[in-house]
Amino acid sequence: MADPVLPSSGALSPLGLDAVRLLPGFWGDRVALNREVTIDHCLEWEEREGWIGNFRGERPRRGREFSDSEIYKLLEAMAWAGHPGLPALAETVAQAQEGDGYLNTRWSGSRYTDFEWGHELYCYGHLIQAGAARLRTYGEDLLTEVAVKAADHVCRRFMDGTETCGHPVIEMALVELYRATGTGRYLEMARRLVERRGLPALADIPFGRGYYQDDVPVRQAQVFRGHVVRALYLASGVVDVAVETGDQELLKTVEAQWERTVARRTHLTGGMGSRHADESYGEDWELPPDRAYNETCGGIASIMLSHRLLLATGDVRYAELAERTMYNLLATGVALDGRSFFYVNPLHVRVPATPLDGVNHAAEGGLRSPWFDVSCCPNNIARTLASLPAYVAAGSRDGVVIHHLTPAEIRHGGLALRVETGYPWTGSVTVRVLEDGAGRIAVRVPAWAADATLARVPASAPDAPLREEPRVRPAEPGYVAADGPWRAGDELRLELPMRPRWTFPDRRIDALRGSAAVERGPLVYCAESVADEPPLGDLIAHAEPPVEHEGDGVVELEVGAALGSGANGGWPYGAPSATGGGGDVRLRLVPYHRWGNRGPATMRVWLPTSGDARA
Repeated sequence: MADPVLPSSGALSPLGLDAVRLLPGFWGDRVALNREVTIDHCLEWEEREGWIGNFRGERPRRGREFSDSEIYKLLEAMAWAGHPGLPALAETVAQAQEGDGYLNTRWSGSRYTDFEWGHELYCYGHLIQAGAARLRTYGEDLLTEVAVKAADHVCRRFMDGTETCGHPVIEMALVELYRATGTGRYLEMARRLVERRGLPALADIPFGRGYYQDDVPVRQAQVFRGHVVRALYLASGVVDVAVETGDQELLKTVEAQWERTVARRTHLTGGMGSRHADESYGEDWELPPDRAYNETCGGIASIMLSHRLLLATGDVRYAELAERTMYNLLATGVALDGRSFFYVNPLHVRVPATPLDGVNHAAEGGLRSPWFDVSCCPNNIARTLASLPAYVAAGSRDGVVIHHLTPAEIRHGGLALRVETGYPWTGSVTVRVLEDGAGRIAVRVPAWAADATLARVPASAPDAPLREEPRVRPAEPGYVAADGPWRAGDELRLELPMRPRWTFPDRRIDALRGSAAVERGPLVYCAESVADEPPLGDLIAHAEPPVEHEGDGVVELEVGAALGSGANGGWPYGAPSATGGGGDVRLRLVPYHRWGNRGPATMRVWLPTSGDARA
């Protein structure tokens, strides 16, 4: 099956790219753009920057010590997308592999001398993931041979001892290769790497061992901490190991870590990370909007983890976070033309960024860049979008479970379905049965959709001019299901209320106290100011019902706001005083994932509000 995650057991079974086909719509359009534009864009830049040339032996070597991993992520994207350039790139990579399976263009000749920062096992992890993707979409070829040789080398070199890598990812890669090949040593190697972390296995560093999750053993950790991507990649590998070994205690440990992290260390968009210096989580409730790091790769890693936990447990809360992160971080990370990217995703940008035509040498920036010195995010976006159909739905014991509401055709277990919807702009979702069949159809009702309804509409009989009157019932948040048998033409019609809503932060989040944000459906909105539009720094929003404006299929919002008047004699501290006084304005709000597409801009998600808007 063409799927990035294929567990041998769990509450739900994955449906891969061969069972789910995305149709034109929010995600289908992005997957097509990725296939037609973004993958080639990444290939062009990796050649231009010399990272592919490293595998040809070109000197001097170019790129960071982990730049090999970017080629491997791109190979994975090519495998899922069926890109015709994969064989040639795989051949270039293969010529750099040594006889015993070792492969690294930076450390060849001085192997394994820096486990903390060398990223050798990290690079293998992405190579092995690309190999597993190729096995599932094509079969054995040169790329799969290279990946298997590398994995065998890792097992020979690291099965005994206590060594590991400062950047996790090889753990989940080895489990996936085990799932694809049935070779037990890959699972055992992954299990040992998980269990030796936190013994400690790595040297201390200025950021502390918590930076790479080596401060305490996995089973003792209470929350995700340290470098966000490292933490989430490790947790994904831990779930994979737990599922394949039947270790329920280990699975419950990750569930508890996820729960506390989501409750106390996650931004409104689903992004994670509050500290720029070490790209890490902050402490509980440390969620500043302007210094939010929210790396795009961290959001992708969160989606990976949520998907694994969803398959393992069937708990709808994992689909909820995945949806939030997909619409408000994954979709934000790439421009509408598919050719520039965000590395970090703050929730407040005070000063417009300077446009770049070339490489961005810093992770920070309020404007998408065509490339970065560290280009994990563009390639991560490419491989995630290429495999995105596999995240949309799953199989249950008796039917199909639809997690994400997007136009698609789904086939599984005798059911053939077409999903038609304008979501996330409209709340109407129709699941049409294409062929006679049996089984249960379950559809996720988002947590915010308290007034949703579901109607079962039978197909018209051949001699009947009209359908029967649909039977409408309330649809509570969670999964709403209907059982067969089904006739071709039967429909389930889900109606979701798409009213804009104000969202208020927990009062323990110091940086957000006195502010509010606006959401509509799964989308977070933001205020954006470009060029000569009103500046955002002095605006105080009125928490009134937002007004909707629709154009070109996109819903924008508008709320009233007041210009600050410089109260308290020009001193911003003192007794409570009236706000505003500088005149009323109308404040335009755009979906957060669309901000920054009109050029350099200021932006904010959390808006200061007049008084306590919850009163």
